[in-house]
Amino acid sequence: MDFNFLNKKLEQGKGKKPKVSSNFSGSIAGAVLVFMLITAAYLAITGDEKVTPEVSISDLAKSVSVGEVKKILVSGEKLTITYGNDEIKTAKKEVGSTLSQTLYNYGVTSEAIAKTGIQIKDESGFVFVLLNVLPFLLPIVFILLFFWYVSRQVRGAGMQALTFGQSKARITDPNDKNNKVTFKDVAGCKEAKEELKEIVDFLKSPKKFLEIGARIPKGVILTGSPGTGKTLLARAVAGEASVPFFHLSGSEFVEMFVGVGASRVRDLFKMAKKAAPAIIFVDEIDAIGRTRGGGFGGGNDEREQTLNQILVEMDGFEPNDKVIVMAATNRPDVLDPALVRPGRFDRKVLLDLPDRADREAILEIHALKKPLAEDINLKLIAERTPGFSGADLYSLMNEGAILAARENRKKVFQFDLIRAIEKVMLGPERKSHLLSKKEKEITAYHEAGHALVASVLPYADPVHKVSIIARGNAGGYTLKLPLEERRLQSKKEFIDDIAMSLGGYVAEKMIFGDITTGPSSDLQMSTNLAKAMVTRFGMSDLIGPIALVSGGGRLQYGEVPEKEYSEAVSAKVDAEVSRIISDGLKSAEKVLSEHRKAFDAIAKKLIEVETLEQEEYEKILTIHGIVLKKKEIIAPPTTVA
Repeated sequence: MDFNFLNKKLEQGKGKKPKVSSNFSGSIAGAVLVFMLITAAYLAITGDEKVTPEVSISDLAKSVSVGEVKKILVSGEKLTITYGNDEIKTAKKEVGSTLSQTLYNYGVTSEAIAKTGIQIKDESGFVFVLLNVLPFLLPIVFILLFFWYVSRQVRGAGMQALTFGQSKARITDPNDKNNKVTFKDVAGCKEAKEELKEIVDFLKSPKKFLEIGARIPKGVILTGSPGTGKTLLARAVAGEASVPFFHLSGSEFVEMFVGVGASRVRDLFKMAKKAAPAIIFVDEIDAIGRTRGGGFGGGNDEREQTLNQILVEMDGFEPNDKVIVMAATNRPDVLDPALVRPGRFDRKVLLDLPDRADREAILEIHALKKPLAEDINLKLIAERTPGFSGADLYSLMNEGAILAARENRKKVFQFDLIRAIEKVMLGPERKSHLLSKKEKEITAYHEAGHALVASVLPYADPVHKVSIIARGNAGGYTLKLPLEERRLQSKKEFIDDIAMSLGGYVAEKMIFGDITTGPSSDLQMSTNLAKAMVTRFGMSDLIGPIALVSGGGRLQYGEVPEKEYSEAVSAKVDAEVSRIISDGLKSAEKVLSEHRKAFDAIAKKLIEVETLEQEEYEKILTIHGIVLKKKEIIAPPTTVA
């Protein structure tokens, strides 16, 4: 199949939508101006010719008889006469007769004609035609160019209506080595790649599956958090199978005109069938695949028609044995049940956040084209980035390279990547955000309160860094990192996390006898965590193991949040959340009171140096008799402002 031709066809409906109101009127004004300038130039050129007087043929005969004419130039029927005084006049001879015969008929003698120089100019051929036709042809050409120029501008707006129903899918040629992605280019996602390798085997050698009665899967849906590599993995499947790869976003189906989305779906599957075996990839399919029947919002009927057409194409009367539909979304909970049932999307592949080994492998891939210094330790970077997605790790390596280039270095060093971790997590440093002496002291005690509570409580994560330098929206931050990764978190760990997040609030109240706006984000985080313990995780003895909220609190488009429990239960929930927060305050206050000397030492050191790394911070704790506990079960990464 000619993929170049197919690419051209697909590109016809693609591109930016023109700004009709401004660009179109500006184009017409420009075209009119150009046309006026060309017309003025043409008139100026043709208007400079001098007006030559014309004489009758009888007067010419008299002048020739008396010898006043020096030369006559014959150009067709036109005569250009040069008199003895170099005056030039024109005349026209009779059609079908020669000039000599005409003059002889008017009584001019042969001797007079012989004395007059008569020249014949041959005006036949291309030059003659051009000179005679050009004055009429030029205005027509100008008008045609004008309308052609204007029609080009109109084509993007009005003429686009003729291509509304065409699919806007882009196609990746399997022979394009520059854009080809394989499983080697995707680190981690071991289980997901194993699932998708079967799809590749189906496309490469379907015979062995068909002989045993197995059908090729019609659809594969990739779900997972943003940045986990859903789109990249779909491209890798197409690259491994060496088949055409049609890719587009779910939002590209729906327009303001009813029926356009369904028409584009039909056109997309028609192209894919012609190129079969092929893969269709729809990114962010939740834009059109949401549950039907809500009836909320404008354009919902158009979206439902588009979804209905996809359902028919995937499992309708016409079988599509050689076209596989892949889709990606991070909202699988809102998809229509008819879309995700077996027979349409037969495979559901979940992409988790990468673990430590996967993060190291991802970092190695992103580091291939970057000159790394000898001190680079990607294993250490992987250990310090739990909870990072593949997109976060790409951003980390890129930010590290930017930091090195900004300082005019040719290689990326380890401390560049360490700084890049905090930049990705919290944002850039705000060195221009200068604090007054009083604000600096308040911030130092606030962060010291967070750090000390985290270090003393048995189930809180160890502190790796404490800083009072503003970064992002935070005036200061305490960085906690786990020693190991885990998937589960216990009630005791939640309680210690709440106490740790309230450490800054307690510290300000204890030292200064007043509260600032600094702990606002801490209070919000601790309150949300306490409410989740009570209503979602069943970690309240008063309420019991009951889930009072469903779906993780996520609402579908157009839904109105409904109260799922009574007023009496609501009062109990509020009381239980208040009790958990109160216990956290007491726990933090106890830690800071019992270790007041260490508390003051950490705060004073922060005022002096502004940033404490883990080694220096743990020295202060050891000096004041605080034993650091090595925990076997630890939490995901946490930063507290």
